[in-house]
Amino acid sequence: MTGSTIKHPVPYYSQWESAALVPEFITGTSAADDPLWPKSGADSSQEYAFWAPRMCGVACLRMVLDHLKIPVPPSVPLVKDLCEAGAYVRQGDTVKGLIYQPFAEYATARWGLYARSAPVLHHETIRETLAEGGLAMMSVHKTIRTLDPAPTSKGGHLVLAVGFTEHAVLLHNPSGFPGRSQEYAAVPWADLDRFYAGRGVVLGGVGV
Repeated sequence: MTGSTIKHPVPYYSQWESAALVPEFITGTSAADDPLWPKSGADSSQEYAFWAPRMCGVACLRMVLDHLKIPVPPSVPLVKDLCEAGAYVRQGDTVKGLIYQPFAEYATARWGLYARSAPVLHHETIRETLAEGGLAMMSVHKTIRTLDPAPTSKGGHLVLAVGFTEHAVLLHNPSGFPGRSQEYAAVPWADLDRFYAGRGVVLGGVGV
């Protein structure tokens, strides 16, 4: 696919309701101070503050649903559904997830999406998926938002691949910085594996 360019018109969602305030939340401001927290559907600002830093996968799913013209649920009720489905496992103040297989099964059962857990997801598969009209959730290190030259690990944060060029993958990053790395953030293929754990979830349209 040398020379190809794909850019899907996918609406952007942050994992925080106030996308413009992401830099503040990243540097320590409590999400409980997010003035838009009621939009999340949480019962309290504290409940929202617990889940917001953990809802990158929820944000990716909401982007996919909006792209497919499916009504988009608020984030916290959606994360509660995913807990019931086994895609998040909460134990006290710790959460395991997003767990790909139950997430994919939930997305298929609830909305009829094509959703496939991909424990191994190569660059070429991402390009092929995007070229065929699908999208891909990718596990990356959170510092991909600044293209950190030396991230401490790979994975741990989910972003949505929404396009690519010959030289870069285009990402919607739920914890990206406004005007810099939230929408259609270009991450060079040559730099991607510094952050990318090589796994994720492939998502297609209804009935695919």
